[in-house]
Amino acid sequence: MAAAQSQYAELARQISAIGAVKRGLARILPAECPGGTAAVLTLLDRHGEMRMSRLAELLAVDMSVTSRHVAHAAERGWIERSPDPADKRSRILRLTPAGQELIDELARRTTEMFARTLDDWTDDEVGQLVTMLERLRSSFGDCRDWRYQDSYTRTPMRHET
Repeated sequence: MAAAQSQYAELARQISAIGAVKRGLARILPAECPGGTAAVLTLLDRHGEMRMSRLAELLAVDMSVTSRHVAHAAERGWIERSPDPADKRSRILRLTPAGQELIDELARRTTEMFARTLDDWTDDEVGQLVTMLERLRSSFGDCRDWRYQDSYTRTPMRHET
């Protein structure tokens, strides 16, 4: 048990240090596309058009923060906001061709950065990392709506709102 606890403590330290990777990713973003805007574009690319409320949910941030990121992207012509046919008060967000071009450029830059940074890794090692990160993320599931009773139980409890 002690060995397992020390492994979990080391895992926590390593995950905390992932900030260096995130900073590296942020450095490849164009100056006019901060991280929040890139996240908006990425989610629209991955999930397709959606309402602002769904985007805020996926970003796990307040609606006002989402609105600022969306406004920034819309001002630059990367997304369009059109009335929702089902509810004229709501807007549907979708990538524009310029937004798709930017996403494609960001994907190219990201791929090149990882290829440069991990050039001494084998293809198998990169594949193992991808598999383990997918598994780690999956183990946490969609934890935005959940909290745990304490650090020793995985019994989920719904947040009361």
